[in-house]
Amino acid sequence: MKRSEIIFGIIRIPLDALACMAALLLAYRLREANIDLLPRLQLLTVPGNLPPIDYYVQSFVIPAIIGYILIAAALRLYSLRVTLGPWREIWRVMLASVLWVALVMAWFFLVQKQLFFSRALLVIATVLLTLFALAGRSAFILLQRGLLKRGIGVRTVLSCGGMGLPPIVLQDLTRDIRYAYVGHVSSAANVMQKHTERALDLVLHTDANPQSEETAKLIDGCRSRQIGYAFVPPVFTDVPHLLSIGSIGLTPILRFQPTPLDGWGRVFKRSIDLLLGLFFTIIALPFMIIIALFVVVTSGFPIFYVSRRMSKGCTVPVLKFRTMCKDADKQRKELEHLSHRNDGPLFKIKDDPRITPVGKALRRFSLDELPQLFNVLCGQLSLIGPRPHLPDEVAKYSDYHKRVFTVRPGITGLAQISGRSNLSFDEEVKLDLRYIEDWSVVLDLWILWRTFFVVLFGRGAD
Repeated sequence: MKRSEIIFGIIRIPLDALACMAALLLAYRLREANIDLLPRLQLLTVPGNLPPIDYYVQSFVIPAIIGYILIAAALRLYSLRVTLGPWREIWRVMLASVLWVALVMAWFFLVQKQLFFSRALLVIATVLLTLFALAGRSAFILLQRGLLKRGIGVRTVLSCGGMGLPPIVLQDLTRDIRYAYVGHVSSAANVMQKHTERALDLVLHTDANPQSEETAKLIDGCRSRQIGYAFVPPVFTDVPHLLSIGSIGLTPILRFQPTPLDGWGRVFKRSIDLLLGLFFTIIALPFMIIIALFVVVTSGFPIFYVSRRMSKGCTVPVLKFRTMCKDADKQRKELEHLSHRNDGPLFKIKDDPRITPVGKALRRFSLDELPQLFNVLCGQLSLIGPRPHLPDEVAKYSDYHKRVFTVRPGITGLAQISGRSNLSFDEEVKLDLRYIEDWSVVLDLWILWRTFFVVLFGRGAD
């Protein structure tokens, strides 16, 4: 542990205590003087039940400061080792303020059986506490980064093993100002030699093997010299955000989760599908009725075309407005040689002769896919996800391609807003996998937003 890390970690505690005390006392004076935070906008009434300042400090300020520090400590804001990025630390400071005001209200309501002295005072104190804590932490982070740039508090790192560091690890390590990477050696003896020349803080082992005598020597050497030891996982270094440390009993394990769409992520996504799917269905219903009439008038029944598509280990019926002639499936075998998608198993024909005039217009703006909103409501599709493909196309997939079945297929997706039919099959799969591995609610909303413009301008429609 670097001495500077210990000092900076300890200083954070009185810094937050000072910010909390200043916020509470200033809020009291502002409320006492009936001064609004917003100039020229009188929102407050004359205070009538403020306690004396001495009682306020003894009964509330001091316990509130202790409570805030305990909350910040629970959020690991006083970690002695610099592990959080500046934005993550700022986010936790804001979260600490929210939890603090919730704790204050719960204490007065549930324990004291009374309301707080002044709700306006509490609101002002919370705003000021957040601002003061953020200002103090921001100045603190800038000071710490300035010292790191001058080499104060930097951790010296050496890699060791029969192979070098993966490029992504090497890039991040050399770019991070918290570390000074001093190179790579091949053996434990070289590590100890390097340590005598320059004190090491961390050794990264690139090919750890519990059965290897060399690995045992390296670990024992690091333990006896108080050098930190870590090993680079032999797999999944390209998706570190999908790795987590767990345990089975007392045995630690490194677990890979194929997608964030598990647990609460899955619940959130399904909730979004139901809410937005119902909203879009209500809006699109009049248009679907008009489109159905056009299909019937121009080419007769049936109105819908039901395509059996592959989902997670099964086939699902995917609804579309019929945009082709009635015997389109029978003609497919005769037209397979015209497919312009020779880069993979997908079957696509430029200017497909089976498409009806109305169908061509529907396809240009993806209006033929509106009935798939009913698939979303039934849980067969998601609003956003990899596009579902035909069983005979999926039969030609490699194991790599089958990774897209990790999640439920969708109406639109990252590949659809990035080129649609203009993409090669491998590019489409790569984008689908990127979506699966990097999923978030924000990403889903961004894809929906981009889909509107892609559909509006008919980009990449086939």
